[in-house]
Amino acid sequence: MYKSFSMELAGRTLTVDVGRVAAQANGAAFMHYGDTVVLSTATASDKPREGIDFFPLSVEYEEKLYAVGKIPGGFIKREGKASENAILTSRVIDRPMRPLFPKDYRNDVTLNNLVLCVDQDCSPELTAMLGSAIATAISDIPFDGPTASTMVGMVDGELVFNPTSEQRDKSTLSLTVASTKDKVIMIEAGAEEIPEDKMIEAIFAAHEVNKQVIEFIDKIVAECGKPKHDYVRFEIPQDMYNDMVSFITPEAMEEAVFTDVKQDREENIKAIKEKLTARYEEMNPDWISLIEEAVYTFQKKTVRKMILKDQKRPDGRKMDQIRHLAAEVDVLPRTHGSAMFTRGQTQVLNITTLGALAEIQKLDGLDENETSKRYMHHYNFPSYSVGETKPSRGPGRREIGHGALAERALVPVIPSEEDFPYAIRTVSEVLESNGSTSQGSICASTLSLMAAGVPIKAMVAGISVGLVTGETDDDYVILTDIQGLEDFFGDMDFKVAGTHEGITAIQMDIKIHGLTREIIEKAIYRTKEARFYILDEIMAPCISEPRTEVGPYAPKIEQIKIDPAKIGDVVGQRGKTINAIIEQTGVKIDISDEGAVSVCGVDADSIKKAIKMINTIVTDFEEGQIFEGKVISIKEFGAFIEFAPGKEGMVHISKISKERIERVEDVLTLGDIVKVVCLGKDKMGRISFSIKDVK
Repeated sequence: MYKSFSMELAGRTLTVDVGRVAAQANGAAFMHYGDTVVLSTATASDKPREGIDFFPLSVEYEEKLYAVGKIPGGFIKREGKASENAILTSRVIDRPMRPLFPKDYRNDVTLNNLVLCVDQDCSPELTAMLGSAIATAISDIPFDGPTASTMVGMVDGELVFNPTSEQRDKSTLSLTVASTKDKVIMIEAGAEEIPEDKMIEAIFAAHEVNKQVIEFIDKIVAECGKPKHDYVRFEIPQDMYNDMVSFITPEAMEEAVFTDVKQDREENIKAIKEKLTARYEEMNPDWISLIEEAVYTFQKKTVRKMILKDQKRPDGRKMDQIRHLAAEVDVLPRTHGSAMFTRGQTQVLNITTLGALAEIQKLDGLDENETSKRYMHHYNFPSYSVGETKPSRGPGRREIGHGALAERALVPVIPSEEDFPYAIRTVSEVLESNGSTSQGSICASTLSLMAAGVPIKAMVAGISVGLVTGETDDDYVILTDIQGLEDFFGDMDFKVAGTHEGITAIQMDIKIHGLTREIIEKAIYRTKEARFYILDEIMAPCISEPRTEVGPYAPKIEQIKIDPAKIGDVVGQRGKTINAIIEQTGVKIDISDEGAVSVCGVDADSIKKAIKMINTIVTDFEEGQIFEGKVISIKEFGAFIEFAPGKEGMVHISKISKERIERVEDVLTLGDIVKVVCLGKDKMGRISFSIKDVK
């Protein structure tokens, strides 16, 4: 039966239609927020997938360009692979919802969000986040929800919820908070150096809005929700687990994991699995297939007990201690900038490349405010960084997500186009990984940019803190700088990046059903302490400020301003004039609609020559101005001089020499370079020159 539900959300109407479309899905919500329309569906397989030890959840966010009245570009006029924004949106839907499915659920689940229509003032991403939560909550799929999500901006120092297009354009904060009824479960933020206390205020203001939305969703579930279906549970037989623990012993497992060398730990665990395999080959062959998951559970309980009860970390550090840090710049001799940042067994090499503004990335998406990207950060995570072997298939969702997080952290300190007219790309190559590579990327990128001579406004550092919780909200331990094992077996990965002035990016992932305000506040302030240490003690001694000039192998760019009305003169008919300048000088030229002209080249003299040509072309010619030009045509009555590409004037035969001459050829030859003085315009409107009157 078709039912419709509505509420006012941040000054606009949110409407959810249930039973109107997609009736064969386990759950479907036809979402309207303002004029934005998204169809969110949740489907699950009837049976569990065989041979897996994880929950197979897939989240899709499909951007259709018809939603904003566009036809896709290129030869194939249909949407192709998911855009970066679509992938990041899928991740931000996945992260708060995944912990709320049963841990032993093995049925395939797909959450699909089809963007059908976009109102620029009503975010389709937010609409999809709410739609996925509603579709799953009303379905028969086991789910301990619902969740709700709110976006927060800051305009003129004031918080705004689910900001409009104009507000997003002006905002100094881009925060998304997902919550259950009681706790915050996901945080994603980009900010222009927002102080910690203001960020905490924004997070919990969003949580209050989420509570109102969850009340609305609860009403929908009460009227339309299906009973949750039963499923096959995957649990380790208790008698097998007891036998394993008594055979291996807790002391031996603790000794196996208590090391700061990841490879040693992996070898120790491998030996334990081999012992169990040999034991169960004779004792109970049916248990052999369960060894992997059983040892995982034993490890997890051991690590969590060590941290929570014994206050011991696997590598012996204190709870607030950072691993050994190292930083260096100029690792690569001929790149525009390079730096390497090492934190324990996590190591990231970052390379900066500078280019002309023509190399800015064009974006063909649904947000009319996001049409290009001048600063690009890319992140690569090869298999050798964790000692594995597999072929590279290009960046996956994780790589794209980590790259976007580092990019978001650095965007607030990137100089403006007017101050530094370059396209900027940084690439983080993960050489070794044992936790927090995204935060290592932020530190390495900052150093690399400064080494490249990019005048960033401040240094940015990133750090991650973890969490292990007990039976109550008050029983927990926060860990600074978590390594892979602590991330794997812990409850939280809370990444915060920023400068001395404040936060520039946050990403919080958890595996439990939410965090209290106390935990979030302590985690944020713990990252502040660690961030200041990294900035002051590790990064600043390596390179304290950006270099004053770009390197010898980087392109040089100079920018001038011209009257926008003169752009056509510089470009010329069908680009003839600008192409002639490029051909003669070897530079690259970019001209904005506002008349900003960027000239890019590797040779300073060529750049100056091109700028001189452009200035000559846009000059309003006045009597007495002196130019240098080339003789391009000789007539009986005089010679034509090209003084800039596409610009020429005439020297009458009487103005060539102080002595009388019979023939122009007696004095001038095609290709001669001569100095001329402007006499104004003749009766035909042509520029008239004199050679003999040059002083």
